[in-house]
Amino acid sequence: MRVLVVEDEKKVAAFIKRGLEEEGYVVDTAHDGAEGVQMGSETPYDLLIMDVMLPKKDGLTVVRELRQSGNVTPVLMLTARDTTDDIVAGLDAGSDDYLTKPFAFAELSARVRALVRRSVMERGAELHFADLRMDPVSHQVWRGECEIDLTTKEYDLLELLMRNPNTVLSRNMIAEQVWEHTFDSFTNIIDVYVNYLRKKIDKGHDRKLIQTVRGQGYVLREG
Repeated sequence: MRVLVVEDEKKVAAFIKRGLEEEGYVVDTAHDGAEGVQMGSETPYDLLIMDVMLPKKDGLTVVRELRQSGNVTPVLMLTARDTTDDIVAGLDAGSDDYLTKPFAFAELSARVRALVRRSVMERGAELHFADLRMDPVSHQVWRGECEIDLTTKEYDLLELLMRNPNTVLSRNMIAEQVWEHTFDSFTNIIDVYVNYLRKKIDKGHDRKLIQTVRGQGYVLREG
């Protein structure tokens, strides 16, 4: 599970990062709202931990912008304010839970587990993009009415694309998420598997869904 912590107090960010990494999470950090929007948009995370008071863009603005772009990653909001109005503002902005400062790491950890668990359960729902459909429970895939037979890695790659539609995914991102390796160790294997997928998903269809963004990576979007 990959988590992004957006917190301008570097000691607090380091405290959260160290604790979550000890529990097996992969944790990235950002220290202002603009960086939070950029990283949250470019990398597929399983959870965002977001401070409200941030330089450049506050946490509420960051969450609103991510939600408006279609990002549905669960958000745990950190706030020093505990009034009802403040909590409601955070939830209305699109966050899924909140935790007031100061907090015990055990409570933060429990809330993280709950949000991640709920997110995983929700991922059992069918995924749809254009006329492409995926059932994460049975691992079946259809383009229109035609069922498509995929290998395990082809399925994993397509699932990553379908969970991040209209988002350009770099080769390095794909290697980390699908193969759990850095891109350097895979040379052109990402391109090979994308071509495999294209032959099964796009061949014979006027609308090509798997597209190359030169110099950046791949994206699932309607042409």
